[in-house]
Amino acid sequence: MNLKSLAMAAAFCALSWSGAQAAEVRFTAALTGADEVPPNTTTGKGTATATLDTATKAFRYTVTYSGLTGSAMAAHFHGPASPGENAPPIITIKSLASPIKGEATLTDPQIGDLQAGRWYFNVHTAAHPSGEIRGQLAKAP
Repeated sequence: MNLKSLAMAAAFCALSWSGAQAAEVRFTAALTGADEVPPNTTTGKGTATATLDTATKAFRYTVTYSGLTGSAMAAHFHGPASPGENAPPIITIKSLASPIKGEATLTDPQIGDLQAGRWYFNVHTAAHPSGEIRGQLAKAP
């Protein structure tokens, strides 16, 4: 076997191996006022679903919500934080109408925090500027 053939075989094996290691991980969160910090008694509710492609680091999400006290003024993915803790925004949502759909490319530390359950999503309103509904992202079954 010549050097070019060996290089091509090695490249093929590397691509095959990296593809075998790739996975799509699903996440979900129920958004409620009770999960805000501090909690509130809003009747607003929502859901966040997301997928992470571990090979490309693409994070795709859909968020739906209803019943807020007013229009959404802001929405973000935040982290790293455990339930009951607050953290700075990681991904700022630009189009706030429900359903919210988007995509971002994550860094390795962000992926680690997300997979460890240390990300949350919240929706902010004028009545609740620190957040009206919130949900901690967890791996979906």
